[in-house]
Amino acid sequence: MPEVPIVMPQLGESIAEAIIVSFLVKPGDYVTADQPIIEVETNKATMQVTAPCSGKIVEFKAKENESYPVGAILGTILVSEEEATKLGLTTKHSQPIGTAGKPGAIPHKSIEEKPRVQPTVTGLPVPANLTGASYMSPRMKARLNELGLRAADLAGIQGTGAGGRVTIQDLERFLAQIEKHKTTPASPLRIAVADAMRRSWTRPIAMVAMPVQLDKMLEHRKNFPEKPGPALYVVRALALALAEDSTPAGRLIGNKIVHPQSIDIAVAVEVPDGVMVPVIRNADKKPLRDLIGPYRELVSLARGKKLPPEMTGGSIATVTNYGVFGLTFGTPIPLPEQTLVLGLGAAQKVPHWDESLGQFIPITQAYLTLSFDHRVLDGGGAGRLLGRVAYLLNHPELL
Repeated sequence: MPEVPIVMPQLGESIAEAIIVSFLVKPGDYVTADQPIIEVETNKATMQVTAPCSGKIVEFKAKENESYPVGAILGTILVSEEEATKLGLTTKHSQPIGTAGKPGAIPHKSIEEKPRVQPTVTGLPVPANLTGASYMSPRMKARLNELGLRAADLAGIQGTGAGGRVTIQDLERFLAQIEKHKTTPASPLRIAVADAMRRSWTRPIAMVAMPVQLDKMLEHRKNFPEKPGPALYVVRALALALAEDSTPAGRLIGNKIVHPQSIDIAVAVEVPDGVMVPVIRNADKKPLRDLIGPYRELVSLARGKKLPPEMTGGSIATVTNYGVFGLTFGTPIPLPEQTLVLGLGAAQKVPHWDESLGQFIPITQAYLTLSFDHRVLDGGGAGRLLGRVAYLLNHPELL
């Protein structure tokens, strides 16, 4: 008597696989066509796989709590010759169509023949088929919530599900492998920074950059007994530029651009295990000389992790001076509650063509980078804002 495969059906237009939740019948049971026999779970709902025909359940090849792609053989049903003839499953010699050389079965993909995404580029540090948890079943989401993990934590897992997707079995193997490695606990600050960056990256972030001459600024700072740092000059220049037009610092909420009520600029300060961002309130209202003391106090409190609540939060933009690490260029990410982050790279001596002298002269130059929420600001507006900041840095007497 021929055997008919029980195949994982296409359960929805965008569904490529499903997890076996339970078997509603057992081997040896007789079933009728379209009778529910397996309960499965997709990323959308719990559904049922029905019997393709009437007959006796021979075996289930699938296992509970494992994921199988559309087209995989989940089991087999033994049918009568009469039933097989109705289904058109016999050859002209009345021999059942075979699979893998075994008579009595229908050709189809076996469970072991799950489709895989084959990388088209080789030699990469991370294999091209490491797609991470781009699709997660409800069971996977529940397990992640139980462990306190997020999809981003699974970016390096090689999935064995349909299309290279990560299954819960892949997750458990990944977690078991982690136990063999040296680990250190992440500090609450590190976790907070990670969470902020995860939320920030849900938006379309773009960046523009331009070189700026710093010679006039460096000459200007010699006028102060307590030399203000380059980051404070940038804070003041950005504050004045946004005071002239606060639109670039607005936030998109629904279908409205919400403008800031005050020009409060944060400064990124490196501390052990993360970054603190103390805020200079109303940075556009006080001249540069009056900001030197408060700025130094903020940085000192931040490095000691002793910032009071009123000195954090509520800022409209951040200034980060990654040039102190010798970096000439960077792509910082704005905080979730902000639209902008302005970065300053390390200063370098470079040749500059002077038209009036007709020769190259040495100048001190650094790159300014502006990362922004592209939903609120476009390249033109970002470029004009960055150009205004550069102009003010070249005219420090205006600060």
